[in-house]
Amino acid sequence: MPFMKKIAVIGTGYVGLVSGTCFSHIGNNVMCCDIDQQKINNLKNGMIPIYEPGLEELVKENMEAGRLQFTTDIATAIQTADIIYIAVGTPMSITGEADLRYVTSVAQTIGANLNEYKVIVNKSTVPVGTGRLVERIVRENLQNKMLTFDIVSNPEFLKEGSAIADCMNMERAVIGATSERAAKIIEELHEPFNTNIFITDLESAEMIKYASNTFLAAKISFINSIANICERVGANVTEVAAGMGLDSRIGSKFLQAGIGYGGSCFPKDTHALVHIAESTGYDFQLMKSVIETNEKQRVVVIQKIKDLIGDLKGKTIGILGLAFKPNTDDMRDAPSLSIIPKLLQQGAKIKAFDPIAAKEAKIHFGEKISYEKDPYETVMNCEVCLILTEWEEIKTMDLEQVKQLLKQPIIVDGRNCFEPEMMKKKGFTYASIGRPNAYGENQDEVKQNNRLEELGYTFEAGV
Repeated sequence: MPFMKKIAVIGTGYVGLVSGTCFSHIGNNVMCCDIDQQKINNLKNGMIPIYEPGLEELVKENMEAGRLQFTTDIATAIQTADIIYIAVGTPMSITGEADLRYVTSVAQTIGANLNEYKVIVNKSTVPVGTGRLVERIVRENLQNKMLTFDIVSNPEFLKEGSAIADCMNMERAVIGATSERAAKIIEELHEPFNTNIFITDLESAEMIKYASNTFLAAKISFINSIANICERVGANVTEVAAGMGLDSRIGSKFLQAGIGYGGSCFPKDTHALVHIAESTGYDFQLMKSVIETNEKQRVVVIQKIKDLIGDLKGKTIGILGLAFKPNTDDMRDAPSLSIIPKLLQQGAKIKAFDPIAAKEAKIHFGEKISYEKDPYETVMNCEVCLILTEWEEIKTMDLEQVKQLLKQPIIVDGRNCFEPEMMKKKGFTYASIGRPNAYGENQDEVKQNNRLEELGYTFEAGV
């Protein structure tokens, strides 16, 4: 095909693996590289290190077609490629800034192995100025100082759980380049995606990534703050958000109230942008408030549980959903990581279910909680059910069965999966985010049990 390129993608994490696979799927020859030999061996054998719907099949298809390869021979990949993508991790450091050690290490390797003109592209989320830093490091490590190259910032905007679709049907491709030649090469690379291509300077492209993610994070914290006010004045945040979203200047996306954002991007990027601002002498109070609001929002469900069942000591709570969002096994900065330890500290016993992330959750919680195979085993004999991730398996579960299995039909929903009026009709006591509580037939029983507990009485819940 006319746009076929030889591409080296250094880093086989979420961004590198998805991007490299999609580049190969549109006809390019892609070599995905990593220093982790075991990881590369697994990929060669079709073992995908992350859960992303459709990725395993797409990797297999393009490997069989000969367009996608995996290797630890980074030097050869650099020398044979037309375009080199840097897609290594930039984790948040203790101070909140992005840790660039992996980016700078790759830049050194590229410089040492560059043999002709290449376009070097930063796909990793990096602070403004990183492109210039990479340019300097590559130049310093060139064996032949007469070689030329260009640097491009081409940030990713993939959503976990829909990354393949996002890449193959991307809304926009942002290209910040040090030359028109490099911009044209990366523009041609993206033309098969039939996307809106926006060409700008290097620094602006780097800033677009941070500005986009942190704006969405701010939108989430805003609607969660509105939700907290709604609860106090008797309004319904779902209705409020729907009314707001009709304004084209606002839009309806990212106005779903809940227990806050998590994952690999928003927490890291909000902290990083605050650090970037401080490094320039600007106090970004707005973003600090976004971060603080998100941290506080995670624990509102704990108070809701205590309001309904009293002291948590000795109580069993069934938690549905552990990943930070559906359709991923990503536990990075998931609300469950903040909520479950606090419940355990207050003496609660935890039974949990997640259709994908249970294995990852065991790394964090070990044997402190029990892991169940479905929602029904999870809620059996629990005083309350707590929803933390809106998996389809949870939104479509048999509520009548759930009601029968719980000691008391009480659900605290951190993701607003159900309509309060429906839950009331089904006989649940149902607390969600930013909406009035719904009380079923057991309303008086729950309140009476709470009063008895406060007076020091004990009782068998649900009897």
